[in-house]
Amino acid sequence: MIWDWSFAAQIVPFLLQGLWVTVQITLVGMAIALVVGLFVSVVRYSAVPVISKLFTFYVLFVRGTPLLVQAYFAFFVLPGVGVQFSPMITGIVVIGLNYSAYTAEVYRAGIQSVAVGQWEACTALSLSNWQRWRFVVLPQAIRDVIPALGNYLVQMFKDSAILHAITVFELLGHATAIGSSSYRYLEPMTIAALLFLAVSLPAARLIKRLELRLAHPR
Repeated sequence: MIWDWSFAAQIVPFLLQGLWVTVQITLVGMAIALVVGLFVSVVRYSAVPVISKLFTFYVLFVRGTPLLVQAYFAFFVLPGVGVQFSPMITGIVVIGLNYSAYTAEVYRAGIQSVAVGQWEACTALSLSNWQRWRFVVLPQAIRDVIPALGNYLVQMFKDSAILHAITVFELLGHATAIGSSSYRYLEPMTIAALLFLAVSLPAARLIKRLELRLAHPR
């Protein structure tokens, strides 16, 4: 198959529309992952064993099952029990909750890295549970895990292509639709891959620079 520059130029605007959908999925999905992951991580330190074990099971279950299976379950199974949303919303929630299990583990590692003396100082100062987490533990824990969270952001950007399986027309979905209608896959798939690279590679470099800056602050 020979590369058709004219056809490639025609489909770029449509692929850019798909790229914008991918970016939206990534940003909103990551926001869900960051908030839910932090909540899960903090609750796992709860003094109530049942609650802690429940959230531990949540993390193990989500991390132990493929994202594609979770997407299929949410899109094809849940409507049978009356829980139904648009493909876009379903995809965002699924990928956000999936990554929340991973961010929860990242937060947990950050929390465990906080020196024991910091926890003891909170007790000595009679800080409330809220004050301890808000002003002492979380600021130190989150600072150390920002690079890891950034890497998950890049990974989510690429994994969003999986949502094409539940009819979310992100970048890969647009490329597949163009290929199906034109019977030409070389140009749309190649351009889609280049667009993924054009976003993920610079983002990865920025995260690496941030990691170095945090490791060697001035």
